[in-house]
Amino acid sequence: MNSSKTQALREILTRDGLSFLMEAHNGLSAKVAEEAGFEGLWGSGLSISASMGVRDNNEMSWTQVLDLLEFVTDAVKIPILLDGDTGYGNFNNMRRLVQKLETRGVAGVAIEDKLFPKTNSFIGENQPLADVDEFCGKIKAGKDAQRDDSFSIVARVEALIAGWGLSEALRRADAYHRAGADAILIHSKLSRPDEILAFKKEWGDRCPVVIVPTTYYSTPTEVFREAGISVVIWANHLMRSALTAMQQTAQQLSREESLLNIEDRIVSVREVFRIQGAGELEEAERRYLPARQGAPQALVLAAGRGKELGVLTEDRPKAMVEIAGKPLLERMMETFTSIGIKDVTVVRGYRKEALQLPNTRYVDNDEHATTQEAFSLFKGLEGLSGPVLVAYGDVLFQKFIPMQLFESDSDFCIAVDPDSANDAHRDGYRDLVCCDRPFHWREFDQTAHLGKMSTTLPPGQVHGEWIGLLKMSASGLEQLKELGTELMATGAARTMRMADVFDALLARGRRVEVVYVRGHWLDVDDMHDVVAASNFGGAGQYR
Repeated sequence: MNSSKTQALREILTRDGLSFLMEAHNGLSAKVAEEAGFEGLWGSGLSISASMGVRDNNEMSWTQVLDLLEFVTDAVKIPILLDGDTGYGNFNNMRRLVQKLETRGVAGVAIEDKLFPKTNSFIGENQPLADVDEFCGKIKAGKDAQRDDSFSIVARVEALIAGWGLSEALRRADAYHRAGADAILIHSKLSRPDEILAFKKEWGDRCPVVIVPTTYYSTPTEVFREAGISVVIWANHLMRSALTAMQQTAQQLSREESLLNIEDRIVSVREVFRIQGAGELEEAERRYLPARQGAPQALVLAAGRGKELGVLTEDRPKAMVEIAGKPLLERMMETFTSIGIKDVTVVRGYRKEALQLPNTRYVDNDEHATTQEAFSLFKGLEGLSGPVLVAYGDVLFQKFIPMQLFESDSDFCIAVDPDSANDAHRDGYRDLVCCDRPFHWREFDQTAHLGKMSTTLPPGQVHGEWIGLLKMSASGLEQLKELGTELMATGAARTMRMADVFDALLARGRRVEVVYVRGHWLDVDDMHDVVAASNFGGAGQYR
C-alpha cells in the first residue's frame, strides 16, 4: 500500500479546477507520461489489452493485469487509476481486486456498470447494463475491503453509451454516489459533448465528475473547465501514437531492407537506457563494483575561429555556431552520448569563454592564433586513457561512423570518404589520402591502410578525404603521446597539421587503418555548409 499515491489521486479528483490523467499501458509509457509532466495515470483496459495483442473483452485475466501494474507502479512516483472494467466478477471479486490493487501500489480503480465479460464501449449498440442494486453492492464491497481510506473507487456510468438517456444516467450516478463511489465517470460516444454537459448541469457538484473525450476530441478544453468537470482522461493516445510509429517503421524496413534511413530518426538506444534508469544502475555499480577500465573517451579539437563564417564567429568559436537552433558542438556531444561516450575533453582557444557545455572537460590552447591542430591535439591528450575518438570540432556525422571505427582492433583507425574528393563545392584545406587499396562498391570489406595524407596529392593518387575522425586504442594513445612529447619539445608541433601527424606516425612504422564511408558527414566550413547542416541527418546526406 502506498498512501502517498492514493492521497495524490484523491487530491487530483477533488481539487478545484480541471486536472488530467494520461493513459499508460506499461512501465515505459508511464515514465514517458510522468516526464511529460502529468500528475496521474489512467490504466486503460483497451491499451493494456492491445499491448498484449488481445481484445478488450476481459481476455486478459485480472491477475495478468495485476502483474503488469506492478511494473507500472514501480516505474513512477505518480498515481495510477486503473480501468477495472466491471470489477472482474461479482462483489466478492471486487473485494479481492481492491485489496490486491492496494498491495501493488495502485491508487484507485474505475468500474463500469456493464456485464462481465465486458465489451468495449465503442463496439456495437445497445449493450446490456448491470442491475443498479447489484452494482451498488459491488461499490460498497470495494469500499469496505479497502485498507487505505484514500483509495478511490470511481463508478463509470454507461447509460449514455447504451442509449438509455440522461434520466437513467443521472439515476444510476446518484445511486452509485450514495453507495460510496468517490467520483462518477460519465461516458459518451457522440462527436459533440452535449450529453456530457447536460449531465454535469443536472448533476451539479454532488461529487467529482470524470470524462473521457475520445470521440468529442474537437471540443475546446476550456468548455470542460467552465462546466466544472474535475478530471479529463486522455484514454488511449500513447498506445495509438506508438502503434502509428511502429507500423510506419515496420513498413519502411520491410520495403527498404535497411536501417540506414531509420536509425537516426528514432530515439537512440541510449535514450531507452535513460528511461529505464540505467544511470542509477551505473551509479550503483560505481559504489558497489570494482572500477571498470577502458571506457571510451572523446577529444574534440575546437580551438579555431573559422574566419570563413564571418560575423557568425565574431563572438564565438566555430564549434559554437548554431545549427538549427543548437550549437554544432552540442550536436556532436549528443552523437557521442548516443554511442556511449560520456567522457569528453574539448580543446578550446578562440573566444574560449563562449565554449561552455555541461559535463565536459576543457583544455585551453591560448596560443591558438599561432599554432595548428597538432599543438591542440597533443595538449588535449594529457590525462586521457584509451580508447579515444579524436574529432574536429566542426564536423557532423552519423553515429554509425564512429561505431565502425571502434569496432577496429587497430591502434589507429580513421574514416575516409572516397566520394568527397569529387565535391566541386569545396576548394579550401582538405585532408586528402592515398591508401594501399581504393574503395570499390562491390566489396563488402572496405578496410584499407593509409599510405599518405596531404592537401596536394596528384589526382590519380587520391582515394578519398579524411573526414576528421580518428580512433585510437589504449596502446595507440600511448604511442601518439610519445610522439607528441618529442614534437612539442622541439617546437615542431606548433606548425603541424593533422596530415603531418599521420605522416609522422607512418614514418615511425605505425599502421593506420582506413574505414571507407560514403557520405553521412558534414564539415562546416562556410555559409553554404551552415545551411546544409540545418538539414543534416536525412537519407542521402553526403559530403
